[in-house]
Amino acid sequence: MQKSIKKYFALFALPTIIAFSVAFVIPFLLGVYLSFTEFTTVNDAKWVGLSNYVKAFSNQDFLNALWFTVKFTLVSVLTINVFAFTLAMLLTRGKKGTNLFRTVFFMPNLIGGIVLGYIWQLIINGVLYNFDLTLTYDAKYGFWGLVVLMNWQLIGYMMIIYVAGIQNVPKDVIEVAKIDGASRFQVLRNVTLPLVMPSITICLFLSLSNSFKLFDQNLALTAGAPAKQTAMLALDIYNTFYGKTGWEGVGQAKAVVFFVLVALIALVQLLITRRKEVES
Repeated sequence: MQKSIKKYFALFALPTIIAFSVAFVIPFLLGVYLSFTEFTTVNDAKWVGLSNYVKAFSNQDFLNALWFTVKFTLVSVLTINVFAFTLAMLLTRGKKGTNLFRTVFFMPNLIGGIVLGYIWQLIINGVLYNFDLTLTYDAKYGFWGLVVLMNWQLIGYMMIIYVAGIQNVPKDVIEVAKIDGASRFQVLRNVTLPLVMPSITICLFLSLSNSFKLFDQNLALTAGAPAKQTAMLALDIYNTFYGKTGWEGVGQAKAVVFFVLVALIALVQLLITRRKEVES
């Protein structure tokens, strides 16, 4: 038995572990090391300690991007999940047209972010043109343009997950609640939401992580204009690493901070929502 386990481990698991290490673990550890150095290539890295991190947090562009990203993420996560859950509740009331709506709303996920960004840039700028405005005229227009784009791309995806969760809620539990005199809002709050919490956990994680990590749509829609006011963290890291000579180490330090923030936010969100899950 142990020999067969070792055989299958060597045949299937070991190649996967090696591939994962080569593709992710080794580059990640090298990236962390380079964040403590001043470098232009890997071979000429000069150890500078925490100075790159000091420069990163002293850089106003990075702080502005962090604040802009936090605001964008909060608004996007809230609007995406509210609209997606509302649509899912409406769709699960009847049988006709459900599959068609699922397909239509899922279509934006099949198109790349850069393409979406330029499409929405043309659409929104076309609307704003009537008021002699553009997405890059003021940061607030760029902000809401990005929110609209993120909602259009993710609502359908989240809606499908919510539909699956709502359809798994036992109908007899809802009927018992109604017989006991519970209103529609009470059924939603005390029965549906607790039983759909696994779907909420997944949707919050996906919408939160995708919003916080947004890069290609940000680059395509506003490119950080005006004056880097709409640059999010990923775009700021890119501009630092490739746009400032001698700042490669600072860009790498920002990337490490970015990874830690994404990991912490995702972990805290998962821990909070998983505690609210109940057995159906």
